[in-house]
Amino acid sequence: MEEDDRSIAAPEGKNKAIDYDKLERDVDLQRDVALKEGKLTEALDALLGLEKQMRLAADVVGTRTVAVAILKVCHEAAAWKLLNEQIVALSKRRAQLKQVVAAMVQEAMKYVDDAPDDVIREELIKTLSGVTAGKIYVEIERARLVKRLARMKEAEGKVKEAAEAMQEVASTVKQAAEAMQEVAVETFGAMAKTEKIDFILEQVRLCLDSDDFMRAQILAKKISPRAFASETVEAAEKAAAAAAAAAAGEVKEEGKKKKKGPREEGEIQPAAPDVPTLVELKLKFYELMIRYYTHAGDYLEICRCYQNIYDTPDVKADQERWIPVLKRICWYLVLAPHGSMQSSLLHSTFADSHLLDLPKFRALLKLFITMEVVGWPQLQADYGAEMEEEKATVFHKESALEDLRLRVIQHNILVVSKYYVRITTARLAQLLSLTAEEAEKFLSDMVVEKVLVAKIDRPAGIVTFGERQESGVQLLDKWASDISKLLDLVETSCHHIHKEAMVHKVVLKT
Repeated sequence: MEEDDRSIAAPEGKNKAIDYDKLERDVDLQRDVALKEGKLTEALDALLGLEKQMRLAADVVGTRTVAVAILKVCHEAAAWKLLNEQIVALSKRRAQLKQVVAAMVQEAMKYVDDAPDDVIREELIKTLSGVTAGKIYVEIERARLVKRLARMKEAEGKVKEAAEAMQEVASTVKQAAEAMQEVAVETFGAMAKTEKIDFILEQVRLCLDSDDFMRAQILAKKISPRAFASETVEAAEKAAAAAAAAAAGEVKEEGKKKKKGPREEGEIQPAAPDVPTLVELKLKFYELMIRYYTHAGDYLEICRCYQNIYDTPDVKADQERWIPVLKRICWYLVLAPHGSMQSSLLHSTFADSHLLDLPKFRALLKLFITMEVVGWPQLQADYGAEMEEEKATVFHKESALEDLRLRVIQHNILVVSKYYVRITTARLAQLLSLTAEEAEKFLSDMVVEKVLVAKIDRPAGIVTFGERQESGVQLLDKWASDISKLLDLVETSCHHIHKEAMVHKVVLKT
């Protein structure tokens, strides 16, 4: 053994040429000593001495080769505790090279799936997370490790769900969410765009699962919906992956000549194999936002999320997918409070050609577009079966049915305000199929919300509808616009007069 140790002598100084073929033979020899002869400790001591010589010589290729070999020997010998110790020790060595740390982390990540149980797997992930913490050149690897750890925590919670109280499960999911929140992938310049989005969406999902809706909203705002409209994202990432693969061969050949950093500046790394496509990420994003807005009770935003899902080409091409989405768009449009955006979406959806295949839902939208009074009992009777179909989604809360009734009443009040300037409270209540007190309450609420302008003379029992008066700023803007148009007309008229005077050689008197 002493002869073997002497035979692995490294060159002194940084400028002396290194025989990499001999280095690989020496590494293989020590691997055989560890695995075949069972002398793991002796082999590791020899490899650590060789690693020290390569490191102090500032040789990237040699140090990386030996460091990775040490991890392989521990893995092949199933010495998991020793593997963790060697990862930490090698990463903390004096003058350790960044390239070596990156190579070790990438190699050790391959062993995560080979761990015999979840305890050892979690220890390995935590060890790697500790090594990668605060190191920019392994930020992507750290993000992937944290994501893997979060999934393990969540899976552990789901297993416990059958045997333990829900409170403990929620605690486990919360731990997974907290683990994911430690990493801010939006600052990782080398991470692929799709992988960034996937990671943030996983953070949002875990926050929603742990009922942390405020943090979920903050995280969701990190993703711009315009990111899903880019058709060149996937093409750019494929080109980056191809360029990285092509450069890998050159780096291997030139490793003896020049040092290469763990990651070139500005180079985008290809996304992990399990990262969904951009279209799948878009659908996942809007599904998560639907969960958030459902909790917030914002029907219009839920409708817009479904509209974005519906506008996806893959969804529109599949009839089985777009039919339920279009149905929910119709329901949420009806449930949304009256406003300019709601009215615009209502008319654009009504004009959709796909709605011809759903005549009942087209008729539903027409009820709220046409300025006619809608009977609530009749609406319940006609669409009772459709409401039952959406019991698990749109009408999963009892408040949704009450909101639908409220929208019908508000629509009817708007219809009455179009046809009447003055109306008695009793007649208004009769048209709305309500009591006088209920009619007055709903009308007052709409006035407070500035949906319409009305005055109630309670002693006389008369309601007077009026037009909304323009504010002072709006009046000034309108006046300025009129003045501008008047001056343009004067200027045009003067131009024509001078033109005619020149043609007919007439001298104008000033």
